[in-house]
Amino acid sequence: MKRELIEPFFATLKAANPSPQSELEYTTVFELLAAVLLSAQATDVSVNKATRKLFPVANTPQAILALGQDGLESYIKTIGLFRSKAKHLMQACRILVERHGGEVPNTREALEALPGVGRKTANVVLNVAFGQPTMAVDTHIFRVSNRTGLAPGKTPLAVELALMQRVPPEYAVDSHHWLILHGRYVCLARKPQCYRCAVAAYCDFTPKTTG
Repeated sequence: MKRELIEPFFATLKAANPSPQSELEYTTVFELLAAVLLSAQATDVSVNKATRKLFPVANTPQAILALGQDGLESYIKTIGLFRSKAKHLMQACRILVERHGGEVPNTREALEALPGVGRKTANVVLNVAFGQPTMAVDTHIFRVSNRTGLAPGKTPLAVELALMQRVPPEYAVDSHHWLILHGRYVCLARKPQCYRCAVAAYCDFTPKTTG
């Protein structure tokens, strides 16, 4: 994608959705962290279904620890890899209580030191909870960035670094939401819906699909 097309690409996405939001349901920073940790290799829909039952009962590190591993598993057993995720979340909660006073830290280093929290999860929390211009590259962003020519790369990290260089600063905070939603609902993996895509004119992908 030519650099001069990047600004209108994002301006178009912004015009259609001025205030994009995560589709994970949460009301606190800790709930967001827990939801993102649980969402690895799982859909937001499946995570929301589980956390609607979990969070009214336990939505702080202390309350999760009080549930115990078996208690936590009983709430999230419908999510893929629930046993390992429960273990990681329990361990993360223990560190949050012991080292951070039960609060979620706002630095990448501290977040990535939590079990089950990798670079992508840390980026989501830093962006959504703390408003930092990070780029959490999931399968949707990876696909959209490569397919459109916005920020080609062979690895998620390569795409992330390319996006950080190419996304205009005024769109940086919300850009990962726009790209995720675009990949989830329009620029689909098997067949992109170019015929209903608002940014098709700026995209390198050819030939465009017609229905």
